[in-house]
Amino acid sequence: MNDIALTFMILWFVIIIGSAVVEVLTMDLTSVWFSLGALVAFLLGLVGVHPIIQLIVFILVSVALLLSVRPIAKNYFRTNIISTNSDRLVGKTALCTKVIEEGARGEVKVDGKIWTAIAHDGSAIEEGQKVEILAIEGVKLIVVKV
Repeated sequence: MNDIALTFMILWFVIIIGSAVVEVLTMDLTSVWFSLGALVAFLLGLVGVHPIIQLIVFILVSVALLLSVRPIAKNYFRTNIISTNSDRLVGKTALCTKVIEEGARGEVKVDGKIWTAIAHDGSAIEEGQKVEILAIEGVKLIVVKV
């Protein structure tokens, strides 16, 4: 094994350990993919593959895992999410009970409950006007005139 090959083997080992430590400290599911990419490159180095090929494989494997597996893994490990069924309000029609001033908040009533609301386009909505619920942001509804 020549000096360059040995240097790359040490580099991959350092990346494997360093990325794993960073992942344990942050729990962000970002660094682990670089650790896995470095592991693949390390294994390639053990069988004598050229260091440039190792580098290319490291980059490709790390980026591919980061972009494809990370979103799936983040959803799988997501905790502390409380389902409120509020999303069922999206698409429903509500009645404006307090004027929604231009660019300000007002109130709407839907399913017998009063919600704070803002107009999607920032326009004013008069009391008594029917609105459609487009989205929920925090505790306010985003609405549009029907």
